[in-house]
Amino acid sequence: MSRRHLPYRRPLLATLAAFAILAGTAAAAPAAPAAPVATPVAATPLATLDDTYYQDALGKTGTQLKSALHSIISVQTKISYSQVWDALKNTDQDPANSSDVILLYTGRSEPKSDNGGAVGQWNREHVWAKSHGDFGTSTGPGTDIHHLRPEDVTVNSIRGNKDFDNGGTAVSGAAGNYTDSDSFESRDAVKGDVARMILYMAVRYEGDDAFADLEPNDQVDNGSAPNIGRLSVLKQWSQEDPPDSFEERRNDVIFDQYQHNRNPFIDHPEWVEAIW
Repeated sequence: MSRRHLPYRRPLLATLAAFAILAGTAAAAPAAPAAPVATPVAATPLATLDDTYYQDALGKTGTQLKSALHSIISVQTKISYSQVWDALKNTDQDPANSSDVILLYTGRSEPKSDNGGAVGQWNREHVWAKSHGDFGTSTGPGTDIHHLRPEDVTVNSIRGNKDFDNGGTAVSGAAGNYTDSDSFESRDAVKGDVARMILYMAVRYEGDDAFADLEPNDQVDNGSAPNIGRLSVLKQWSQEDPPDSFEERRNDVIFDQYQHNRNPFIDHPEWVEAIW
C-alpha cells in the first residue's frame, strides 16, 4: 500500500470500529416488552369446594338441594350496573388476546374498549331477560354478572327478552343462532352456558330479597312474568354442552374477585337433574 493512502486508514478503521460497537450495543439491547398477559386465576379444586363452600348441599336432592344452594349463593357482594362494564372485560376475556372479550352469541373476539350502544359495539346482555320479573338494572338480579355477558349490540337487540327454545330462522351476523317471534336458540358452543346461567338465577332469586321469585318453566312467550322457558330444552342444552375451561375460569373470577359466590351448576352440572 502506498503511503499516500495511509491518512485514510485510521478514519476507515475508526468507522468500522464504530459500526462494531453499535452492532454490539444493538445485540445487547433488551427486546421490546411483550403485550400484557392477564394473570391466570387458580381454580379451586372441587374437593375443596365440597368440603367448604358446598358442604351444606351435599347429599341433598330436589327442593332441599335447591334451598341449600340458595342459602349458599345468596351470600354475595353486589356491584353496580356501571361496574359491570369492567367486570365483563375480565370475566369474558379472550384467552388468546387479553385486549379482547368473547361475545356470547356471536363468539366474536371484540376489543374490550369497543363497548357502548352503537352498531358494531358490544353491550351488556341479560341472559335472564330483565323484563322477566321486571328487575331492570337494579343492583341484584339486574347487575348479577353470573348471567350478564358481552354481546354484539344488534344481536342483543334481536334476542330481546325472548325465551330459549330450539328452532327458528338463522340470525344474521351470528352463525349458529336461530330465532322466531317468541324464542331464541344460541349457538351450540354456549347452549350449556345459557342453561346454567338461567338455572343459577332461578336458585339465587327466590323472592325473599325484594325481587321476584324467578323460576324456569316449560313454555315460551312468558312476557313480564318472572319465568323463562323452555326448561326441558335448557336441561337438554346443559347435558349436551358441559362446562368448559372458559366457563369454569369465569366462575372462578366472579367468585375470587367480584361477587364471591359461585354458579353451582358449573361446579356440579349433575345438580340440574337433581333439582329439576
